[in-house]
Formats: sequence, structure tokens, C-alpha cells
Amino acid sequence: MLQIIGITKNRTIERDLTLEEAKSSKYMWYWVDMNEPSQDEIEILKTEFNFHPLAIEDCLEYVQRPKLDYYEGYHFLILHELHKMDLNETEIDIFVSDHFVVTFHMHKSPTINQVLESIQTDRRATKSPLHLTHRMIDELVDSYFPLMYRLEDELADLEVDQMKKQVNNAVERLYDIRTDLSKLRRTILPTRDLLYRILNSNRFKDISEHRIYFEDIHDHLMKLSDMIEANRDLASDIRESYFSLSSEKMNNIMKTLTIISSFFLPLTFIVGLYGMNFHYMPELTWKYGYLFILFIMGIVTLFMYIFFKRKGWF
Repeated sequence: MLQIIGITKNRTIERDLTLEEAKSSKYMWYWVDMNEPSQDEIEILKTEFNFHPLAIEDCLEYVQRPKLDYYEGYHFLILHELHKMDLNETEIDIFVSDHFVVTFHMHKSPTINQVLESIQTDRRATKSPLHLTHRMIDELVDSYFPLMYRLEDELADLEVDQMKKQVNNAVERLYDIRTDLSKLRRTILPTRDLLYRILNSNRFKDISEHRIYFEDIHDHLMKLSDMIEANRDLASDIRESYFSLSSEKMNNIMKTLTIISSFFLPLTFIVGLYGMNFHYMPELTWKYGYLFILFIMGIVTLFMYIFFKRKGWF
């Protein structure tokens, strides 16, 4: 589905234009949003805009990392939008020139929808195509923060309640959090590099007017990068703590079982000795032999208990 917005010379916004109307001299520049485009709409990239085949190929095939490519007369950006629940990436492609912005996405994009809804009141976004591009990237980067804060809260919960949680479940959740952090890292670090290239490029017209805005996004991405690394380290520390707790618990269990076995070792020896079936054995015919053996076993048990207690094994 195509949605075309034109910005007139007095910076008013007109919607639901045709491509021919948007290209007229009435409009200073225009924005074409391709949301879940059909095959005919995809052909517009080639027939109407004459974009490079490699850029069109990148639009149609998933690219693993955000990136920035320079072409004659326009720039091509690939950005990633993260799903709120599973943090899976969906791709947003942006073509930027002095006269138009073309956004291309195979799935519905909350970020693009938010910008489409707010552009009517956001006068700065209508100033130029580069300002609109900043608005979209800014909205996209802002959407990363709630995801980061959610993972931080889950880590904090695991850190505070270490003694209350089952180790296996907690460690499994830690691995899930580290996986989510890796997904964020795989998106945020290349996006940070993309912003760095924009800030240090001479190919964007009047970049000096927009530098302060893009620097603000770059600062946010730097903060997110630091948060990711800090939380990855925290997740590793919590995992090691859980492993230590698990090892300590196992050691206590093994110690208890060893002490119990130690109590029964001499008792088993005594019972085994007097359980042999030799006819001529002393004490077999003694009237008080049974009680005597029970008394000896009790004395041995009491002695071992006192010995273990003094050693601090209890």
C-alpha cells in the first residue's frame, strides 16, 4: 500500500497524493511510504525512481545489519525495528534525496505509523527530507529504550531473588536475557556506526543544520551500547552466582550423605562380623551378647557424633 505526502513551499502537508502530483512543482519535497507493497508497487522503485538494483535487492531480501550506502543523487539506509515481545528484527529501508523520502517495509511498522500520525503537528519534520529521516531514526531509537529497561528489570529481579528461585529456571532465563541482549547489540551497534557515518559525511546536503539532532541520536545509541555491555556483564556475574549457589547446595548435600555413610560404616562392619555363619564363634552363645553389641554400636555412634561436632562438620 502506497501513502504519499507532499510538503508545499509554505510547508503545509497534503496527503493521499498520486506520485505524479507529488512530483509537480507545487511541492518542495514529498514522502512515499510503501507499507507491505504489492509487486506492482515494488516495480515503482525501478521504473519511477530508478534506484540502483543492489539497493532494490536489499529491500527485498533481509539484511542482517543496519547500514548506509551512498548512491548518485540519493542515500540508502537500512534500519531495524525490534518486536516488543521477542525482539525479532523487521527491516525498514529509507531512500533520502534533496527532493523526496521513500520508506519501504514489508511489514507494518509502528515507528513509521507514529511518524505519519505526528508529522501534521511536527513542523520540524517537514523542514527537509533529512529532518524527516532524523525524525524516523529518532523514533526508532527511542523504541529501543523500553526493551532495554525491561531486560534490566528482569536482571535486577534475578539478582535480588537469587536465593528464592530455582537455579535451573533462573539460569535458563539468564540465557534468554543474554540472547535478547545480543539481539539488541546486533541492531544498536551497527545503527550507532551508521549515525557516526552520517555525522562525519560530506555527502549529506546541509548536514551542519541537522548535526545537533543526529548527535542527540548518536548519544542515545552510545548510552544504549553502554547499557548492553553493562547488563551482559551483570548477567554473567549473576550466572556465576547461581552456579556458586548450586555448587554450595550440592556440596552440603554430599557432606550430609557422607556423614550419614560414615555413621553406618562401623555399624555395618560390626553387624557383618557377627552375621558370619561360623559355628565356633565367640559370644554366639552368650546370654547378653545381643544387648552388648547394641551397646557397642550406640557407643560408636555417640563417639562419631562428638568427633564430627568438634571438627565443625555439622
